[in-house]
Amino acid sequence: MSDQSVPQANAAKLPPEHLRRIIGTPPGPVVKFVTRFVFAFITWLSPASRDAIARFVGNLAYTLGIRRRVVLDNLAHALPEKTDAERRDIARGAYINMSRVVLESLPSGDRLPADWAEQGIEGTEAWEALKARVASGKGALIVTAHFGNWELLGDMVVRRGVPIDALVRPLKGALNTRIAENRLRLPAGLIYPRGAIQELAEAVERGESPFMLLDQALPAKAAVFVPFFGRLASTTPAMAVTAQRTGAPVFVVMGVRNGKLGARLRMEVEGPILPPAPGECEDPITEHTARVTAALERCIRKYPHQWMWLHRRWKVQPPSATDAKR
Repeated sequence: MSDQSVPQANAAKLPPEHLRRIIGTPPGPVVKFVTRFVFAFITWLSPASRDAIARFVGNLAYTLGIRRRVVLDNLAHALPEKTDAERRDIARGAYINMSRVVLESLPSGDRLPADWAEQGIEGTEAWEALKARVASGKGALIVTAHFGNWELLGDMVVRRGVPIDALVRPLKGALNTRIAENRLRLPAGLIYPRGAIQELAEAVERGESPFMLLDQALPAKAAVFVPFFGRLASTTPAMAVTAQRTGAPVFVVMGVRNGKLGARLRMEVEGPILPPAPGECEDPITEHTARVTAALERCIRKYPHQWMWLHRRWKVQPPSATDAKR
């Protein structure tokens, strides 16, 4: 089957029942009642109207200074070679992209434009290697970031014939509940932190590909620290540990906005990103995590407006040598 004749989401393989549940704090009855109409209105809007609203909201949030200090501080450390004006332009773009992600991800039903499969794939050799792994009956490990539109990227991956299970955290509120519901509609399984490594390994063996965001800060005790834009960033070791246990190849898949109106994303694929060879380094889990994180950084550097600079990515620092001795 070619990628142009991809299956519809409702024809995709269903994940196991225990991965089809939403864990978190649902909205209260009043909020649920109100947001039902809000979500229906967003679904009714045309893609052009949603995009116009996203641009307005993003520009407004930037102008009001919501988390702007965090964004500009992140950019000053990560991209010191840029001018202040360039960094402010990137910051404004990040706000607009975040607004687009929300408004594009909330509608029920088909959230992708009719020509979504025509937007192309960069890194076709890597993509074919991923598809070959899935065709063998075993899953791969798919890594992405809060970049472009990661929610719709998952939709695209499923439609192109790769069943996924998303590694997620329990979240609160109507917005997060709606996004989780839409993930289940893809369909995608939801894997939560408790017992995650075992669930990830079992997903690989079933032929499903764990889909994980590798750009979130974790508490120091649960993380490995790897370079990211010149600073150490706390990062989950779950991907590297699962790769070590299962032998599953790791691919970085990013959904890059191509400048056209609406949710039109080109997939950029890199991989397989191999772990270090036996004896190559003292800490293969950290080294493998660093290699994959470096691939994320390469893509973000090419399209910095599309990453979520609003996140306090470097807020968790490695324990000091003094602390480690206590």
